[in-house]
Amino acid sequence: MSADAADAIDALRERLAAQGVHTLVAQFTDLNGVAKGKYLPLAQLRTLVETGAGFSGPSIAGTGLPRMGPRSEYYGRGDIATARALPWMPGYARLVCDGFVAGQPFDACPRQVLRRQLARLAERGWSLQTGIEPEFFLLKHGERGFEPADAQDRLAKPSYDLKSLPRQAAFLHELASALTACGLQVFQIDHEDAQGQYELNFLHDDALASADHLMLFKLAAHALAERHGMVFSMMPKPFANQPGSSMHFHVSLWEGERCLFDDENTLRHFIGGVLAHSAGLAALAAPTVNSYKRLVVGESLSGTSWAPAYVAHGPNNRTALVRTLAGRFEWRLPDAAANPYLATAGLIAAGLDGIARKIDPGPACDDDLFEQPLAALRARGIGVLPQSLAEAIDALEADAVLCEALGATLAHEFIAARRSEWLSFARHVSEWEMQRYGDRF
Repeated sequence: MSADAADAIDALRERLAAQGVHTLVAQFTDLNGVAKGKYLPLAQLRTLVETGAGFSGPSIAGTGLPRMGPRSEYYGRGDIATARALPWMPGYARLVCDGFVAGQPFDACPRQVLRRQLARLAERGWSLQTGIEPEFFLLKHGERGFEPADAQDRLAKPSYDLKSLPRQAAFLHELASALTACGLQVFQIDHEDAQGQYELNFLHDDALASADHLMLFKLAAHALAERHGMVFSMMPKPFANQPGSSMHFHVSLWEGERCLFDDENTLRHFIGGVLAHSAGLAALAAPTVNSYKRLVVGESLSGTSWAPAYVAHGPNNRTALVRTLAGRFEWRLPDAAANPYLATAGLIAAGLDGIARKIDPGPACDDDLFEQPLAALRARGIGVLPQSLAEAIDALEADAVLCEALGATLAHEFIAARRSEWLSFARHVSEWEMQRYGDRF
């Protein structure tokens, strides 16, 4: 380690100590997009940064690491640029960790996967910025399972409702204040389309930082909701008769201070790649069985849906998979369960493939695609997204570009885990089946 790096660690330790920090939260993200980690005394900061906090590799979902030998140990090395004292946990500070195995960057660490794709951009002098917009539910345990935490939140169309929003003002203010204290710029909060559903937006940033911010948001929201006697949920579709939760990405490509999406060809080709790989990307951006209760073609039980179903792009068109705006586009596929590192990595790989092969995304759509018959859309060459996790995983496995971006280990582990989830769901006998078939025959 260089003298400058050592000095930076010492300066960080002093700064955290001055803030009253006594414990470090070494946090990494597993295959499923879940925050994992452990606590270390502040005195162990240099060890965390230089060597990493040690974990049993096979105990972490999606590593594929053995139970014995030198490659059984997973080390999370702290990134000092991410160090933030946690306002909701006085005395604790989070450092985001990159995975290392046998002294080398671990190919199946989601953050390392994203780093590899960002390195491809950096080779061209490019960078990607994303603004991630998480939607979520605040729930409680009721007699029949989960239900909205606010029992009075029962409007048929609660979007932007200012009667119910104040009832969660204390939680939302604490959450926004905590994120602001951690350096995020929160700029709006609203009640979303479903009962008990909200959205909090923070400012766009470099793609790696945005993914780190999303994980910090989840840590804060889980902890603060629990203190308020609620359950924070990023389940994509908790209620069949209510809209689901998305996690839209606003995406822009840069070369220094120049926005490359101001060039129409670059923007079109990048979007062309995203559309061309949309079936495989669905597995990364909508990674659960439940995700496909949201991404439905045709009328849903919840009525009007903003979830994309059609593989198309259009100017400020929220019914298309890609909504184009000045200097950026909104990728509407990801839902709230997506691993932000893997979804972003897949997006970059697809976009770069579009640029390399000059993929034409087809004509822009300026009409309401939800109102068009499926046959008419097909006649226009507009495809549909996978309608089940099984279909999406098949598409991912067949997509060489995306699998190469993920790396052999993570691609294998991700596909195996999702197939297992689908099989468990497919063989589960639900209450719907019992009611429908129990005494029919």
